[in-house]
Amino acid sequence: MNPLLQTRRHFFKASSLSLAATYLNAATRHHEAKIDHVIYLFQAGGPSQLELFDYKPELTKYDGKTAPEELLKGKRFAFMDTFSKEPPKMLGTRRQFKQSGNSGMYFSELIPNIATVADDLTMFHGVSTENFNHGPAKLFMNTGSVRAGRPSIGSWVTYGLGSESKDLPGFVVLQSGPRGPRGGAQLWSSGFIPTSHQGVPFRSTGDPILNLSTPKCKPPARS
Repeated sequence: MNPLLQTRRHFFKASSLSLAATYLNAATRHHEAKIDHVIYLFQAGGPSQLELFDYKPELTKYDGKTAPEELLKGKRFAFMDTFSKEPPKMLGTRRQFKQSGNSGMYFSELIPNIATVADDLTMFHGVSTENFNHGPAKLFMNTGSVRAGRPSIGSWVTYGLGSESKDLPGFVVLQSGPRGPRGGAQLWSSGFIPTSHQGVPFRSTGDPILNLSTPKCKPPARS
């Protein structure tokens, strides 16, 4: 379906990245829903999946060798114009992988503890995108679109299902690092739906939420 023609219902129904779809699925069944919280970890800048859980034996076979022409033909690579002058060499993982659990999922030696709960996890392989820049790619992961202006996953959840509290935000964002993610506030924006559904960012230093503390220049309230 053309992304420009998608509605909120289409997003809930069809998006493979939508946690909101999981929420709705649990809420509309005949038995009582078991999901009441969602923690979405978007760990930009973390180790590559190729070093953790995405076992690529063919990549290891080509380690140190020139990339096959069929992998580069017709492709665009951001900030890598040298590819047209000198074909790059492939880089395989240096980590050892082994299968774990009854499911036989692969995990590298970097995450042995996670491997012990392999049968309690669901792993999606083969998720891909045609975008190759950091900012738009992060927008895609959080909003389903590479262009700014679309509601984020958390905004859709609170818009579609509401919140138990009218005084506290139903969608909060915990950031790490001094700079924040590329894409900024657009990653938790409410887009074109009411701004009451946008994420409330909590800061790791200073006041957790801006503009809530009493200014230092104001005297204490009288009893």
